[in-house]
Amino acid sequence: MKALLPSLLSASAALLFTTSFAQAAPPVPDNLKTGGFEVGCQAWTFHDFTLFEAIDKTAEAGAPTIEFIPGQKLSPEEPTVKFSHDAPQEVWDKVKAKLAEKHVTPVAYGVVGIPKDEAGARKIFEFAKFFGLQTVNTESVDAIDTFEPLVKEYDIKVGFHDHPKRPDHPDYKMWDPEYILSVVKDRDPRIGSCADTGHWVRSGIKPVDAIRILKGHIVSSHLKDLNVPLPSGHDVPWGEGVSDVKGILEEYKAQGFVGPISIEYEFNWGHNVPDAKACMDFMRAYGK
Repeated sequence: MKALLPSLLSASAALLFTTSFAQAAPPVPDNLKTGGFEVGCQAWTFHDFTLFEAIDKTAEAGAPTIEFIPGQKLSPEEPTVKFSHDAPQEVWDKVKAKLAEKHVTPVAYGVVGIPKDEAGARKIFEFAKFFGLQTVNTESVDAIDTFEPLVKEYDIKVGFHDHPKRPDHPDYKMWDPEYILSVVKDRDPRIGSCADTGHWVRSGIKPVDAIRILKGHIVSSHLKDLNVPLPSGHDVPWGEGVSDVKGILEEYKAQGFVGPISIEYEFNWGHNVPDAKACMDFMRAYGK
């Protein structure tokens, strides 16, 4: 027993450190919160437009934050230039200036593939550091051993995103919250789930059930409300569909998760700013 005591104490200390670290994440500034959560737009909502236009539309929707996507065209003036972690510094500088002009804060990046080679993965984390991002969202489970040390080094979270269940692709497991849990439960607490609630609905899963399965392991979210609980369901403004958005937010609150949450509105592509604004209005009403 005496021989075991030091190792037991070490294990307890390590657990205490991990738990304390997870709980000691810096608070989200109040100016980025709506209804008690850090909510903004996923640039994919406006992917038919350039990034500069997506930033304009995010501001028009009343959202204080944005989640970048890789490869979006930069601007109407430079439509052949693409924005990503592979873009040159001068492109990053232009984006940072545009964000400042519109008072929009970038908080996340994804969904982006993270390579298994350390140099390639590091480029993504350097990009995230430059923009002050909180989270990188990916489905690159095979690269977890590569990026876990970078998560610790840069103090940037990684969320595993879920797309819908694929009957024609049985090897795809990201839709299953139990699978995501098996991947992240023994990893650094900054590695967790990017909870795409709409894709869970399309997979026949109630989002609140999935969130409870992943309790303590959600680091970001793509929040959707769908008109019907079917794979063919399309987005509607929050609170108008079948996804129980209020229940989702209540469960997030109970778990202490406040964001980043992205409005990823995949419908009415050319004219969805009013829909994104309706989601922000829902959040404001929720917080009253």
